[in-house]
Amino acid sequence: MMEAIPLRSTRGGLRSAGLVVLLLAGLALLPRLFAGREASRVGQNAPDFRLSIAANGGEFGGDGASVGLSDLRGRAALLVFWATWCMPCRAEAPVINEVFRRWHDRNVVVLGINTDEPGQGDPRAFALERGLAYPILRDDSAEALHAYDVEALPTLVVVSTLGKIVAIRTGVTGDDEIDRLIRQAL
Repeated sequence: MMEAIPLRSTRGGLRSAGLVVLLLAGLALLPRLFAGREASRVGQNAPDFRLSIAANGGEFGGDGASVGLSDLRGRAALLVFWATWCMPCRAEAPVINEVFRRWHDRNVVVLGINTDEPGQGDPRAFALERGLAYPILRDDSAEALHAYDVEALPTLVVVSTLGKIVAIRTGVTGDDEIDRLIRQAL
């Protein structure tokens, strides 16, 4: 004979399942919530920043040196705001690495802007463990994070060769879409 499941447990299970569905739906809609705000920044001058390089800084004087957006004038830039604890960021990192490999010798700079708070994560170790080749910058003071009004991770910003914001995308962005946006920036 099978035991009965108390209704209270069933209701709790249904409530939990409902919350999971709502959470997933919310995550799916997250990029749309920020889309209007992002669109209003497109065409504006990209805010400058100066951050230290945590990994892969050979092109800019090595790890520990600093790089600013103004150093990149005349080149298109792909800025990727991320954190070591962010699961979507972890999923997107190999895609960004492939984009870097395709575009790095074609007047495009890819910069991963790590937003971990000091002591929260190690972006250098993250890059080494995953074989990431693009420069990783540390935004310890949240200078760039605030300058670009980043409210969700990952956030991708494409800057034209003229220093104008071409696009902002929140959430994981596919590699075909990134290529399309980079072409617009050149």
